[in-house]
Amino acid sequence: MTWIDTAAKLRDEQVPAVLVTIAAVRGHAPRDAGAKFIVTADKFYGTIGGGNLEMTATTRARELLAENLTEPEMLTLHLNDRAPVKYGKQCCGGEVTILFEPLTVPETVAVFGIGNIGLEIARILGRQNLRLELSDSRLDYLAQLDNLETPVAHINRHHSVAGEQVISKLPVGAHVLIMTHDHAEDLMLCDAALRHKELGSIGLIGSNAKWQRFRKKLLAEGHDAADIDTIDCPIGLPDLPGKQPATIAVSVAAELLRRMA
Repeated sequence: MTWIDTAAKLRDEQVPAVLVTIAAVRGHAPRDAGAKFIVTADKFYGTIGGGNLEMTATTRARELLAENLTEPEMLTLHLNDRAPVKYGKQCCGGEVTILFEPLTVPETVAVFGIGNIGLEIARILGRQNLRLELSDSRLDYLAQLDNLETPVAHINRHHSVAGEQVISKLPVGAHVLIMTHDHAEDLMLCDAALRHKELGSIGLIGSNAKWQRFRKKLLAEGHDAADIDTIDCPIGLPDLPGKQPATIAVSVAAELLRRMA
């Protein structure tokens, strides 16, 4: 498997990683410029020559991951017996410059209900570097996604009568937007989202009156009041008026993107 294949596989699996490349070599070194390997929090794929060089690069890559750093950086190492080392001396005699490029995992947004507003939100968010999980119990509504322009986002469709199963599999930090055609379904999804415990945010479309009814029912289901109040309802920017689906979608998407910035 090539490093490109590995990077794509890790991205699909939502695993953050760092691409490590030998950017320049002076004198003798274990590998030539262009050699690459990929480091995750607990694994690495490929090699740039082993020894102190590779272990130092692995350690720094994992520091970048632990600190959630996203900017590329360079590191120069001397490969001689006088150079300070932590993982054993390498006496090739050369000098190596290493490039670290964090391969960040796109944030996940799950939209439940691909009606008029949900479809418009999919169109807007589809142009962002995101992972979109789009769910609806109605096949004909999901089919509307066929007409989306070529998306930037990685889009997964879910034809699911029980959207709670989709929620249970969302990664830590995922953002959820609930806007189905059925208030009973919305309520079940709110319940499932609260049970997930590790979501980035939960948004529910609707009025204050709808939210007060939902809040009472969620309390009756045994959810803590503080947890329930993490659900945003109504959603969208309060200072952006308008009831057209496209306008509401812009408002909701803008609020979400601002939250993720």
